[in-house]
Amino acid sequence: MIDVVREFGDYIPLKKGRQISAQQLLERFLFDRKKQYDFVEKLSGGERKRLYLCTVLIQNPNFLILDEPTNDLDIVTLNVLESFLLDFPGCLLVVSHDRYFMDKIVDHLFVFRGAGVVEDFPGNYSDFRAYDDSKPVAIEAVEDKKENKSWKKDSKTTLSYNEQKEYKNLESKIKSLEFDKTELEQKFLNPDLSQDEINALSNTLQKIIDSIEEKEMRWLELTEKLEG
Repeated sequence: MIDVVREFGDYIPLKKGRQISAQQLLERFLFDRKKQYDFVEKLSGGERKRLYLCTVLIQNPNFLILDEPTNDLDIVTLNVLESFLLDFPGCLLVVSHDRYFMDKIVDHLFVFRGAGVVEDFPGNYSDFRAYDDSKPVAIEAVEDKKENKSWKKDSKTTLSYNEQKEYKNLESKIKSLEFDKTELEQKFLNPDLSQDEINALSNTLQKIIDSIEEKEMRWLELTEKLEG
């Protein structure tokens, strides 16, 4: 493994003038010094993905594009990648539906409003949601007021009483789950974890992520229904 990575480079720079060697990079991606001298053919599918990431990163790219990384990477690999990206000195462009991943990694959003309108928002997804929810509702022209009132009346009645309660509770449930996710991910930083413990944590984390995605999809479904 170490030979494969060294074919592309021996060192890469990080933020604040720091650098790490090929061996240190592999260690950050959970390959200890002994494991680094295993043959690639012995690696599992998840380990091969981590090794491939190392071969990309050791080439010292100054611009990375990640297309839905949370769909293709296992939990362990994703956590390691997140940690590395926080030290990445170049530009990072991410396409993702994972709001937690975006909150942790990005500091600017390209917000597609439709009709060719794209806004550059300085902040992460939660910042944008808070900003967008705080904006006043646009007022239509005087001649359209009656039509607007009718539309608003209809839109308010598109959700049943139970759906309105569910809609109000979904965001707090999502935030609570994301807090649980953050706490659980911190446990992966323990270098003394056994493989069985890592697997158990990964399974629990995956259940939390699935629950977050399920509730986010339901929130979007109710939002679309509410907006007509």
